[in-house]
Amino acid sequence: MLIGIHTALTPDLLRHLRAMGHGDEIVITDANFPAEACARRIERLAGVSATDALRAVLSLMPLDTYVESPARTMQVVGDPDAVPEIVAEFQRIIDETAGAPAKVKGIERHAFYEEARRAYVIVQTAETRFYGNIILSKGVVPPG
Repeated sequence: MLIGIHTALTPDLLRHLRAMGHGDEIVITDANFPAEACARRIERLAGVSATDALRAVLSLMPLDTYVESPARTMQVVGDPDAVPEIVAEFQRIIDETAGAPAKVKGIERHAFYEEARRAYVIVQTAETRFYGNIILSKGVVPPG
């Protein structure tokens, strides 16, 4: 155990977060996401919700301020303007914890899969709510 480190962050996930560079992406997914088919690297957080995983990751990782949409979610199939409760919760968590404001942007399902395939790491959680998936672009940690 370490002081100040969210308990959802495993040693391997901490290593991935530290190894990621500016602009690298991390995907936090629900339990239904085809993580094995998409991932170059995969970590699993058994018993952890996607919202708790997001909160834990953002406690250590800044969002990229050099891209238009550093936080992207999967749009609802057949209703791209819908905002599932979990996506609204993702936005609240970002508003409360991210160092820089960022509006969550929805992207089409298959485009989300393509972006996930290029991500540095996929973190599959035990989340059972549909559309509990989010891609985050890592920002920079300023000196000092």
